[in-house]
Amino acid sequence: MKSTEPAFKIKTGNLPVLQLHVLQSDMSALKQQLGLRLSQTPDFFANTPIVLELSAINACVEDVDIASLVSFMRVRGMCAVGVVDGSVKQREAAVAAGLALFPDAPSRIALPKQVEVPAVIEQIVQPEPVEVAPVETVPVKLHKPTLVIDKPVRTGQRIYAEGGDLVVLAIVNAGAEVIADGDIHVYAPMRGKAIAGAKGNDGARIFVQGMEAELLSISGCFKVFEEDVAENVRGKPAQIHLEGSRLVITPLNC
Repeated sequence: MKSTEPAFKIKTGNLPVLQLHVLQSDMSALKQQLGLRLSQTPDFFANTPIVLELSAINACVEDVDIASLVSFMRVRGMCAVGVVDGSVKQREAAVAAGLALFPDAPSRIALPKQVEVPAVIEQIVQPEPVEVAPVETVPVKLHKPTLVIDKPVRTGQRIYAEGGDLVVLAIVNAGAEVIADGDIHVYAPMRGKAIAGAKGNDGARIFVQGMEAELLSISGCFKVFEEDVAENVRGKPAQIHLEGSRLVITPLNC
């Protein structure tokens, strides 16, 4: 009998996704505001995975109709794929609506319990105290090399610099996405989506030579440019950083 080639394999992966932060339990108000936003940018989030972030309503005691929100989003092209945080009841409702449960935070390794040593043993060995000079420990932060792209990023193309910065030396066309866990530098017109600090780095920044973006995001906080970009940065060098939960866009003097 001939051996067959493997038909699949399962691997872990780190995929950046946008989060829709649900700030109130009134689904009618949420759907009304979300519908208004989507009507202004039709098909902008089409086929883009969205995670519902429920930390703001996890103490809500009334029922939250997750299923109706998911249905509302899917009809309008938004792909709700899972939830973060939320109460037990809300997470159960999410599972019933076909959503996945994302972990709220990285899992922690349980430390072994402290073992009590009998007093008899403590009396047998009594070593003299030895003074040891404190040793300063420096945390080691792993950072992958910068990913450099020297060709245009085409419409529909997605570039992701996992664990590091991203440098693009050519145009990022409308409908393209550039994503990095660190900073993003675009030394050409930036006309698509730029998502920096994809894994929660609030200190990440975006630098562009020609500001014409469709969407900018840092650490989950994003801004959609429904109309033209502000005159003082339109088509010009600019930098984007985060102040609290607000994206700040300023001209970059070259």
